[in-house]
Amino acid sequence: MARNYEKYVEDVTEDIKTCIGDMACQPILFVGSGFTKRYLDGPNWEELLKDLAARCPEIRQFAYYKQRYPDFVDIGTQFSEKYNDWAWGAGQDQFPKELYDEASSPQIYIKHTVSQIFTLLLANGDHKLAEEIELLKKIRPHSVITTNYDQLLERFFPEYEPIIGQRILYANHSSIGEIFKIHGCASQPESIVLTRADYEEFVKRKKYLSAKLLAFFAEHPLVFIGYRAEDPNIKAILADIDEILSEEGKLIPNIYILEWDDRDMSEEYPRRERLIPVSDHRSVIIKSIVAKDFSWVYSAFSANEALQNVNPRLLRALLARTYQLVRTDIPRNPIQVDYGVLANVTEADGELAKLYGIADGADGLAFNLNFPYTLTTAGQAMGYKYWHACDRLMTTIAETTGVDIKSFDNKYHCAIMNGAEVQSHRYSDALMELLEKVRSGEEYASEVIREAELKGHRR
Repeated sequence: MARNYEKYVEDVTEDIKTCIGDMACQPILFVGSGFTKRYLDGPNWEELLKDLAARCPEIRQFAYYKQRYPDFVDIGTQFSEKYNDWAWGAGQDQFPKELYDEASSPQIYIKHTVSQIFTLLLANGDHKLAEEIELLKKIRPHSVITTNYDQLLERFFPEYEPIIGQRILYANHSSIGEIFKIHGCASQPESIVLTRADYEEFVKRKKYLSAKLLAFFAEHPLVFIGYRAEDPNIKAILADIDEILSEEGKLIPNIYILEWDDRDMSEEYPRRERLIPVSDHRSVIIKSIVAKDFSWVYSAFSANEALQNVNPRLLRALLARTYQLVRTDIPRNPIQVDYGVLANVTEADGELAKLYGIADGADGLAFNLNFPYTLTTAGQAMGYKYWHACDRLMTTIAETTGVDIKSFDNKYHCAIMNGAEVQSHRYSDALMELLEKVRSGEEYASEVIREAELKGHRR
C-alpha cells in the first residue's frame, strides 16, 4: 500500500489502540491555548497581551514591550504594574470596590481583567467543530491537565471536577474525572499565573506537582493538545518525565503530541515521532500525530462503551474508597456498565464487585482469568522492557504460518470491542507458552494452524 495519509491514519490509529490496550486505561489529556483557539476562537498568549494592552491607557503600544522584553511573562509583569497604577488612578471606576481592600494583591487588577475576558468569551462565543467536540467527549479521559485559564473544558466535561491552583498539591491523585488547572482559572482570578512572580512561585511548587503527576504519566497514555512542540510548558513536563521514565535516545511509547497542519496531506505520510530538546544536553522522543481534522484521532482514543456509560462524579466517590482495586480492574472491564448498576452499588451485595469486573457478571471473572495479559504485561512476564518484542514474535508467527493471531478470537487472544471497533487486545497463558516456543526455536506452526482451522480463520 502506498504511504499516503490514508495509510498514516490507519497506522497511527492502530498504534493508539495498541497503546491503550497495553496500558489498559484511558489517556490523560494535557491541554494548551491552541485548544481554546480551535473550539472557541480564544486568544493565544500574545493575543491576550495585545488585548490587555488595548484596554489599559497606561500601556504603550504592544510593539514597544515586545522589543524590550522577549519573554511574554516579563511583558505580563510590566502590564500588571501598569494596571495597578491605572486602577488607583483614572481607572478606579473600572474595577469592583472589593478589589481596593488593602489585603488585595497589586496584581489583582490585571487578573480580574483576564478573568473577564475569558468569562465573556465563554458566555458569548459559539463552539466550532461540533462533531469533533462530540468525539472528544467520547474519549472519557482519566483526567485532564491544562494551563488554560478559561472554563471551556468544564463545559465539555461537566461531570469532571476542576482542581485549581494550590489545591492540586493536596488533591487525591488516585481519583478519576478531574481537570487540573495548573495555571489557575478565570473563576478564581487570584489563582491565575501571569507575572514573573507567579511563575517563580509556580516553579517552586512544580517539583511537588510533578512528583504527584509522574505516576499518572507512567501508567496512562498522555496526549498533548493545543501546544506547539516548542512550548515551554511541554518542555518543562517532558524534562521531569525524562528524569524518571525515559532512556537516552529512546522513544517514550505512551506520550503523543497532536499537531495541527492545515495543508492538504492526502499524498503525504507525516512524521510519527518528535525529537524535543528539554535542556542544553538532553532531548526526548515522543509520538507525533499530524492532522487537520482531529475527528479520527479522537475516535482512536475513545473509551469503550462500558466507560462511556459511567458517571465520573459517582465513580470518583467510589474510587476514593477502593483505589487499589479500581486502578487495576476497571480500565480493563469488559462488562457493560449502566446507571442501573451504579445505582445498585450501595444497595445490593456483590454489585460493587460486579462493576469492577471481579465478580460473575457477564462472565467477567472468567474473562479476566482466561486472558490476563496485555501486550505490555506479556512482554514484562517474558523479561522484555517494552511490548514491541512480543509484537515482533507474533509477526514471526504470522509470517511463518499465515495466521494473524490478533485478527480473531482464539485460545491465545481475545479482542475487547467498542461497538464495531476493537478497543484493545488481551492474551492468555497459552499465548505465553506459544511465544516461548517461538523465541526458543521450538516447533509451533502446527498448533497455530490447527487453532486457526478450528476457528475458521486459516487464510
